[in-house]
Amino acid sequence: MRRHLALSLAYLGTGYHGFQVQENALTVTQVLQDAICAVVGVREEIKGCSRTDAGVHALAYCVSFFTDSRIPCEKLPLALNAHLPPDLRVFDAREVPQEFHARYSCTAKAYLYRIRNAPADSPFTREVCWRVWPRLALEPMQQAASRLCGRHDFASFMAAGSSIAAQGGSTVRTVHSFTVCRQGAELRLLVEADGYLYHMVRIMAGTLVEVGAGRMDPLQIPDILAARDRAAAGPTAPAKGLALARVRYDEFTIDGEEIL
Repeated sequence: MRRHLALSLAYLGTGYHGFQVQENALTVTQVLQDAICAVVGVREEIKGCSRTDAGVHALAYCVSFFTDSRIPCEKLPLALNAHLPPDLRVFDAREVPQEFHARYSCTAKAYLYRIRNAPADSPFTREVCWRVWPRLALEPMQQAASRLCGRHDFASFMAAGSSIAAQGGSTVRTVHSFTVCRQGAELRLLVEADGYLYHMVRIMAGTLVEVGAGRMDPLQIPDILAARDRAAAGPTAPAKGLALARVRYDEFTIDGEEIL
């Protein structure tokens, strides 16, 4: 029986056109498959835990694949990293059950959105933070975030033209937690949910910035949810501020916040 492996990894999304393979565009899947092929001698099909968009980062990410290779799990990350660019790194490899799937076995994912709330970008964070100025009010943003927690129809926080809408799929999701904190010049928005709609976190981040700037009231959140209309929510925040930060499975959790 072929071994079934799961890799824990992280990547800076700036140079990639998302995770999924695309024609005429460099993606994380392509680069990772190249490295796996160089190490095990076969181009294996890989399953990713999330379809991150172009420019979105991952502090924590999981891929699974089957292989005939007998390379020990403890040696595989070092071997793969020797064939990967510096903006993509594998930290851990483990054997998982045959029925495991990096995407469908996931029970919850957390995304981190970083806002540099300052008059100028920092050269050290300009690729991973959305710079917003003037200063945003933290408490109203926290109030708005708390009102987004729970099981709701998030159609207002889904990009227009989403395939879910076109196919008549459910837009109901459960947000387990949503926190906003200030760390120096940064505001960090961390949301964990059982699933997400297209651009959902970026639209929530854009909406919270409107609240923090005083252009929206946190008490509007229930009405925005009830509207089920994209036009009711705030703007879509830029991709570069978003990173997948935690991936939960019954067997293990990959938590990437310690990378920061």
